[in-house]
Amino acid sequence: MREVLPAVGEWYAAGAPFGLATVVTVTRSAPREPGAALAVGPGGEVVGSVSGGCVEGAVFELAQEVMASGQARLETFGYSDEDAFAVGLTCGGEIGVLVRRVTPAQDPALGEVVRAVAAGRPVTLATVVDGPAPRGATLAVRPEAVSGSLGAAGLDAAVAADARGELALGATVERHYGPHGERREDAVTVFLHSFAPPPRMLVFGAIDYAAAVARIGVFLGYRVTVCDARPVFATPRRFQDPVEVVVEWPHRFLRGTPTDGRTVVCVLTHDPKFDVPLLEVALRRPAAYIGAMGSRRTHDDRMRRLREAGLDDAELARLRSPVGLDLGARTPEEVAVSVAAEIVALRWGGSGAPLTATSGVIHPPAP
Repeated sequence: MREVLPAVGEWYAAGAPFGLATVVTVTRSAPREPGAALAVGPGGEVVGSVSGGCVEGAVFELAQEVMASGQARLETFGYSDEDAFAVGLTCGGEIGVLVRRVTPAQDPALGEVVRAVAAGRPVTLATVVDGPAPRGATLAVRPEAVSGSLGAAGLDAAVAADARGELALGATVERHYGPHGERREDAVTVFLHSFAPPPRMLVFGAIDYAAAVARIGVFLGYRVTVCDARPVFATPRRFQDPVEVVVEWPHRFLRGTPTDGRTVVCVLTHDPKFDVPLLEVALRRPAAYIGAMGSRRTHDDRMRRLREAGLDDAELARLRSPVGLDLGARTPEEVAVSVAAEIVALRWGGSGAPLTATSGVIHPPAP
């Protein structure tokens, strides 16, 4: 979608109707991922791609029909065993493509998406794909605001809550709801397209615990980097793709690495010559979570050294140490679950207590 937004923004600003085709599902092998888009302008100009050339002609014709009728269409394109030259994906996959007519009056949410992306602000575009809701209706969801509507207040509220969760991870997915946002029903299919890079997880200390934390970080949707000054430990062989491995002194690497309010920092070296200079940098940088491994004795010594380095109480209060929730974890994998649980709880304001010991709604509004 990003590649078509400049042209889409021009057409939208001019008030000219145009067709927008978006890949919403992918089965097996396909050239493009969900979110890939092709737009057809008022003069027949085409920008973008949904399949790398396999079905673009058919999608163009479909967009022309949708622009004339104003009715959004959902079509599936796949490989044809009977005729390999028929419209389809010769790679053997299948894609679902939603095609809709767009004008500012029909789709006020898209304008918010264009503006947010141009300004570098995170936003999710939620679009009704199928079911008893207006197909093609859109909702633009930002961390602090919502615009547009999917046709029902309950559906808007449920989708907005989920969209913010996916936006925190930079994820693009389909979700299913009841007509009024019921979470245990699947009558309405909504495509959530997030415009945000995945958050970063920076893991320092290339030990067995780091490998487990890196794996669960990838599973949670983070872009994971492991850094260690010791080349004998920081080897790609020890970490699975797509984990990035960097050999550098941790504090030097962090100084040259941008962080933001979604960044997670896990310090697993529990060696003061690495930890203290690194945490001195980390605790003065934007980050969602900063955790450090070590015993309580190590923690007390680390805090003393950080105070001597000049950090104040407010900066030190950001440190989660000893790292993780109290799960009784022993193995590297169990410790990784403990760390991940603390990260998730901190992100959404969870207590970390068993749900059987709590009351009220399970998924409160995001803090």
